[in-house]
Amino acid sequence: MAFVLFSAAVSAQAHNFHAGITDISFNARTGSTEVVHTYMAHDVEALLANMYQRQFDLSQPDDQEVLRKYIERQFWLQGQDQRKLPLRWVGVTADALSVMIYQEAEQTPLSKAALVHDEVMTDFLPDQVNTVNINENGGVRTLNFDSKTADRPLR
Repeated sequence: MAFVLFSAAVSAQAHNFHAGITDISFNARTGSTEVVHTYMAHDVEALLANMYQRQFDLSQPDDQEVLRKYIERQFWLQGQDQRKLPLRWVGVTADALSVMIYQEAEQTPLSKAALVHDEVMTDFLPDQVNTVNINENGGVRTLNFDSKTADRPLR
């Protein structure tokens, strides 16, 4: 009984913190900038269920498409010319704990990006904090986003 109560308390506490991590890096082999987002599966499921009043199965292409459209509305890289850099959807993997989303700016070096826009889940979870790690020139810079901050310069 104590274990059940402890598990319930830990589970409830775990849902008090909502976070996402995005890693952005240049792949010299492909010449593309790669973007990998990681979110808590429970939060993504709750977001999609709230938006569409149904359950989602991210192993299904139609449900992945719904997530793709949302991510593309909420996250982008802006170039030095003030235009969005085209991010190609590579795919998504999901398990019981996390959802990982893969995008890439094909044949585009990271140096072309000037700004990161990240509102993923901050429209749904007011305490959502998204951390973006920029891996460039052997170093990592970290940018934080929340419901009050959607845009940050890359440099």
